[in-house]
Amino acid sequence: MGELIVIRHGQTEWSLSGRHAGRTDVPLTDAGEAAAEALAPRLARRPLVAVFSSPLSRAMRTAELAGLTGVRPDSGLVEWDYGGYEGMTAAQIRRTRPGWDLWRDGVVTGGPGHPGERLEQVAARTDAVLDRIRPLLSDGDVAVVAHGHLARVLTVRWLGLDASAARLLGHPHPGTLSFLAAEDGQPFISAWNVP
Repeated sequence: MGELIVIRHGQTEWSLSGRHAGRTDVPLTDAGEAAAEALAPRLARRPLVAVFSSPLSRAMRTAELAGLTGVRPDSGLVEWDYGGYEGMTAAQIRRTRPGWDLWRDGVVTGGPGHPGERLEQVAARTDAVLDRIRPLLSDGDVAVVAHGHLARVLTVRWLGLDASAARLLGHPHPGTLSFLAAEDGQPFISAWNVP
């Protein structure tokens, strides 16, 4: 059985400043492009049978620079819709909502294009992605290019845990790889946040 390789897109201005970038299509920085290119040699050694990516440009560009081919855009891999918190840092949110925690408190409804999502909705999207990927793993590795919070939810759902357990994983750095596998039918994380 192959591994599921979870790739976090390269750095953007918003990831650098800690701003929540859900559906806003923020481009990669020069450093983000360099980090994506640096992934290419390691990914070239893997027998990828399929590659899926968030359709947002920061993820698709990361896939391109990492040398991935045959990339299929998958809307299930788009980042959490942060609603009214789109573009804000956690510190800014906590000024009006002291003690706020994304995993516990969620988001508020935003304007047009940013209605917001509950954690359960994000989990349902990642479950659907995993349902599409699992059958492919019998033929080799599958890669997904996604976003930080989405990658954490996808990972804990891979492990069979409640989506709220994603708070226990460190936020993957931009331009890093994580590897999910299974042995004797038991899912596990074989590596996390690898540059």
